Amino acid sequence: MRIVIPARYASTRLPGKLLLPLAGKPMLQHVYENACRSQAQEVVIATDDERIAKVADSFNARVCMTDVKHRSGTMRIAEVIDVMNWKDEEIIVNLQGDEPLVPVSLLNQVARDLEHHQYADTATLAAHLEHPQQLFDTNVVKVVLDRKGYALYFSRAPIPWKRDEIAWGQTVNVEVSRGYLRHIGLYAYRAAFIKEYVSWPEAPIEAYESLEQLRTLWHGKRIHVSLAAEIPPAGVDTEEDLRRVEALLMDAAGQ
Repeated sequence: MRIVIPARYASTRLPGKLLLPLAGKPMLQHVYENACRSQAQEVVIATDDERIAKVADSFNARVCMTDVKHRSGTMRIAEVIDVMNWKDEEIIVNLQGDEPLVPVSLLNQVARDLEHHQYADTATLAAHLEHPQQLFDTNVVKVVLDRKGYALYFSRAPIPWKRDEIAWGQTVNVEVSRGYLRHIGLYAYRAAFIKEYVSWPEAPIEAYESLEQLRTLWHGKRIHVSLAAEIPPAGVDTEEDLRRVEALLMDAAGQ
């Protein structure tokens, strides 16, 4: 497997967040070093920004400069595949640059899951909801699976809708909420699939939900979903997240 970390400088809520310091290192360095502890043969940072490239060079990361016109990390990964001349059957893991606390076990798990499911075009992970409030939280993406663990649909809405047990916005008990799965946004793909994916236009359901993975289902491709071996802490989107993650990193380092 290869890991690609799409890294852009722009961020609406926290500009330049990948370069912000966390426990003495840029956030991006924590992500890169974490990826290097996995079973990946190679880890590449894909960016279109010289500021990110310069910082990545400072900790000896492999960097691939990509087109500034890319609208998504997946498009950036497709260019990396071409530049690196990776084979079609190569398994690529997409690791977001603002996820410094993703357990290494999950990087290995998602790649292994795709390897073991030859009919899957993509593999990803899920976990049971931890709090009833997550059911109606549109930032928590829910997923419904078939009996073999393939995704039927992803949504920001509560799916499946338990008609006799819940009402919109109503507080539900923990047992009801634990019957739902939340998507964890870590993906593994085969290189050939990524090149096909980026050739497709945005799908209507993808636009409705603002969820890229729905383009895959729209085109009749299959996404296998496994329960995550560990529950990853949330990534960094805000100043509050930054403080939370730094505290966890400092605690892990015994400082």
